[in-house]
Amino acid sequence: MLELLVNRAPDSKPGFSAKEVRWAIIFNSQTGFGGVVELGNPEQKGNRGQLFPKCPALTQPELVSGPSPRSHFLVETARVVACYGVEAGDTKAREKHRFFVSMLSEAGKSHPQLATIAHFMADEKVLGDIQKAMAAHRVRPGDKVTFRLDGEFPVEQDYWHKWWQGFRNRLGGADEDTSEPRQARCFATGKLVVPAKTHPKIKGLAGVGGATSGDVLIGFDKEAYRSYGLEQSANAAVSEEAARAYADSLNELIRRYSERLAGAMVVHWFKERVQEEDDPLPWLTQSVQVDELDAQERARKLLHSLDQGERPDLAGNRYYILVMSGAAGRVMVRDWLEGDFAELVANINRWFSDLEIVSFAGSGHARSPKLESVVTCLLAPRKREQNYDDWVKPVGAARIELLRAAIRGTPIPYSVLGRLVPSHRSFILSEEWQMLLRRERKASTALAYSVLHTRMALIKAYHLRKYRKEENTLAEKLKPELNEDFPAVAYQCGRLMAALAELQRAALGDVGAGVVQRYYTAASTTPALVLGRLTGNSQHHLSKLDAGLAHWYEGKIAEIWSHITRPLPRTLTLEDQSLFALGYYHQLANFRAGKSGESEEVKED
Repeated sequence: MLELLVNRAPDSKPGFSAKEVRWAIIFNSQTGFGGVVELGNPEQKGNRGQLFPKCPALTQPELVSGPSPRSHFLVETARVVACYGVEAGDTKAREKHRFFVSMLSEAGKSHPQLATIAHFMADEKVLGDIQKAMAAHRVRPGDKVTFRLDGEFPVEQDYWHKWWQGFRNRLGGADEDTSEPRQARCFATGKLVVPAKTHPKIKGLAGVGGATSGDVLIGFDKEAYRSYGLEQSANAAVSEEAARAYADSLNELIRRYSERLAGAMVVHWFKERVQEEDDPLPWLTQSVQVDELDAQERARKLLHSLDQGERPDLAGNRYYILVMSGAAGRVMVRDWLEGDFAELVANINRWFSDLEIVSFAGSGHARSPKLESVVTCLLAPRKREQNYDDWVKPVGAARIELLRAAIRGTPIPYSVLGRLVPSHRSFILSEEWQMLLRRERKASTALAYSVLHTRMALIKAYHLRKYRKEENTLAEKLKPELNEDFPAVAYQCGRLMAALAELQRAALGDVGAGVVQRYYTAASTTPALVLGRLTGNSQHHLSKLDAGLAHWYEGKIAEIWSHITRPLPRTLTLEDQSLFALGYYHQLANFRAGKSGESEEVKED
């Protein structure tokens, strides 16, 4: 993994890193200070500014090893650059500001452009004008700031690079080791190198448990982590050049090619460049908001092109997927996947196909769920005041297992049913379920439909993959919609429960605690104790219907019983309970499709 990350950033150099900068201080060499402007896209909510790919950067040891506080060069926070928001007694911030201006002055001895900026920044009146302009623009003290001089950003130029490298080489701390450096084999390149004592931080994991200041992928900051007398990151030897390269590569991936998945960060890349429209991973992880083609159709078209040899540019390509989160200042690698690009497309296509499920309206199929929805459908509804990370914490293991199932085409683990079946049973007994049955429209309707469809799709996918692994012919009989001839007794029991519930509704209307609320749990776990008695009681409901409708319901119930060719089970296993839920859903969707043609299209979340 490290080698692949290093190879992605061949131009990376120690002392440089990409940075997103929100603001620029404008100078004209003739007229002086010209204001403060926002970079990036000011109209965009949460604008992060403009990305500068090669900014000067000091490591944490370089920043703290001197006798007084130090700062970065050319790009720093508004607090450091302009003493903006600095309180009168904050001597540390003011020392950082002085160090920042002193670097501009020293660099200005070789480069007049920087001398001009240093001259302006040393003027207290100009500094006051900058602070006023920042206040007017509501700049935050922690926002990154750089300079634009005569229409150019010095940070984008390379004339200062040689000076900067020399300046870094002259930096040294009081504890600097003057002995001969000890070499070791680099974990990333395999070469003999002097190991970097500390590694650059990985940014962007704050939303998945990481620190806002960044997290280290390799770090040994405690005695208990070290071995053989090695200090700090020499315990996992990586050269400074390789450490900078993998950090730059990983930071770029997080910025450009990352998706959050139930409390984790998923980044991916390919051996050879893939056009954005041909990248199948976003189809899997992003919400489908495409007018022309949904994710499943895109996967089918690309797979067909690969099978027909129409895309030689993608033949032989490989994918790499890294799943991470942050914890206590460290990057936690949760999973690593790699493989053939064509297999990835085929598996994602199969994933969507396995998740196909009839809409509860009975008209067509529900939309393909994104992976986040598949993972979180295992959970009870999130409470309004509940923190997202706390809500998704119980499905941390399932998150990885379901990602692997989608990427590798592997079976869905049994443990997934252990969460899904109880959650769905609680949903069936809830008021939200009654809301869907009554075809009501509320703020939560779209989410309720989405969760229902996703759970039923996941149950179907679980059994399909299990049957295929066992080479069971039932895989050919389990469909997205109702199959009256599906031979599983549990499935037919679910159908029977649906028919009995619909019969009661037709006879009595909405009676509050009806058959489902009172008997669904027992019927789905111990059908022999319940379903025979409920069928007998159904005669009271049939007597309340007109002859034609009564005859239709009586025939439907008889048809379902004809498919139960052995005694009702005394108990149902967890897998059988899931088939009961699927049969119940399929039969209800079939009933609803046959009614009056009333439209029930609801845009899902």
